Amino acid sequence: LELNTMPGWAGSSWYMFRYMDANNENEMFSKEAQEYWENVDLYIGGSEHATGHLLYSRFWVKLLHDLGKVTVNEPFKKMINQGMILGQSAFVYRWEYGVEEKQNRKPVFFSHDLIVKAIKEKAFITEINDDAKAVHDNLLSLHRGQSIWGSEASFNHFTPIHVDISLIDDISNELDMEKFKSHALSTDFKDALFVLSDGKYFVGREVEKMSKSKYNVVSPDDICEQYGADTLRLYEMFLGPLEQAKPWNTAGITGVYGFIKKLWKLYHNDVGFSVSDEKASPDSMKTLHKTIKKVQDDIENFSFNTSVSSFMIAVNELTAQKCTSREVLEPLAILVSPYAPHIAEELWSLLGHHESISDAPFPVFEEEYLVESNKTYPISFNGKMKFTLNLPAAISKDELEKMVLANEKVQEQLEGKQLRKTIVVPGKIVNFVVG
Repeated sequence: LELNTMPGWAGSSWYMFRYMDANNENEMFSKEAQEYWENVDLYIGGSEHATGHLLYSRFWVKLLHDLGKVTVNEPFKKMINQGMILGQSAFVYRWEYGVEEKQNRKPVFFSHDLIVKAIKEKAFITEINDDAKAVHDNLLSLHRGQSIWGSEASFNHFTPIHVDISLIDDISNELDMEKFKSHALSTDFKDALFVLSDGKYFVGREVEKMSKSKYNVVSPDDICEQYGADTLRLYEMFLGPLEQAKPWNTAGITGVYGFIKKLWKLYHNDVGFSVSDEKASPDSMKTLHKTIKKVQDDIENFSFNTSVSSFMIAVNELTAQKCTSREVLEPLAILVSPYAPHIAEELWSLLGHHESISDAPFPVFEEEYLVESNKTYPISFNGKMKFTLNLPAAISKDELEKMVLANEKVQEQLEGKQLRKTIVVPGKIVNFVVG
C-alpha cells in the first residue's frame, strides 16, 4: 500500500511558483515575488502528460488561492499541446494455413507487393522464388490446383507481424531476411520461407504511434551520429505544425541535411571561409529582411515549420545572388541559431566573434528594404496585353501615362492608329483604346 502520494501530485502541481523565490527558507514564496511573477505565461507539453498535469495544477492552485497563498486563480495563462511524433511501422505477412495444415509447417511470409497484386487481380501468386516452390506446390495441391483465394482474395489470409524497422531499408522497404531470422524478436521464424518479389522481400508500412512495442522507434542518437544534432532539430520542426501529430519518415531527413550543407557553403568558397565587408546588394537585403519578418512572426505564433521553409528559400536566393556580404550573412546566422545552434555557433566564431551567438541581439526588421522601387505593368491595346514594362512604383498617374507613351514599343503599336482613350490604373494596368 503506497500512502506517500503527495510529492508526486502536490509537488509537481505548484513547483513553478517556488522558482519565483527559490532561496526563501521561511515560506513557500513571498507575497511580493508572487505578485511580481504572477502565473506561468506559457505551458508546452504533450497532450497525454499535459492534460493530467494541467488538471492537478488547477486543483492545487485553486486550493492555494482559497488559502490566500497565491493571488492568481489559474496556474497557466496559455497552454500549447505539441503533436505526437508518429512512427512508420513495418510488417511482414505470414500465410495462415488451414487448421489441418498447420501442424509441422514452416512459417511462410509473402512479400507485401505480391499480396497487393494478387488481391487486385483476384488470383493467387504464381511467380515465386525457388525456396518457396515446395510451399507453393503444396498449397496448390491442397486446393486441387485452384486459386487459393479466388474472387475473395484479401489480407485476411495473412497475419501481419511487426518487424523491427532497423531491419528495413528506409528507401526501398526491403527486409534483410537473414537479420530477420537471427533477430532476438524473430526466434520463432528462423526456419521461415519467403515468397519474394524479384528476389526481394518488401514489407508493408503503416503510420502508428511511435512505440517500443511496435518496434518503430527511431533513435535520436543514430540520427545525430549520421547527420548531426542540428539536422535532427530542424527536421523535427520541419515535419509540420507544432500542435499536429506528425509521421516520422527518416528518408525525408536527407533534404534538411542538404540544406545544412548549403547553408555552410554560403559562407565558404573553394578555398575556405569567405565573407566580405562589401555592401550587400538591394536584392540580398530584401531577402534578409523578408526572412527576419517571417521568422519573427513564426516564433511568436509557434509556426516553426514555416520558419525552416523560410531559411531554405533565403539560402537558395542568397546563393543565386552570390551574396558574400557580412551585412547579410551575420544576421542570417543569428536568425538560424535558435533552430540550428551548433552550425550557427561555428559560423559566428568564423565571423570573428568571441562571445556566444546566443548573446547576440536578434536582427531588427526594416520595412524599407521590402518596398518595391519598380512595378511590372501589363501594357494592353483594346484589352489585349502585348508586353510588360518595368516602371517606377512611386509615380503619379500623369507621369506614368507620359512615360508609357514615350516608350518605343508603345509607339510602334500606335503607329498608323488613332488613340481614342488611355486607361491608367497606377500599380495595376495601362490600356490603350485605339481605332
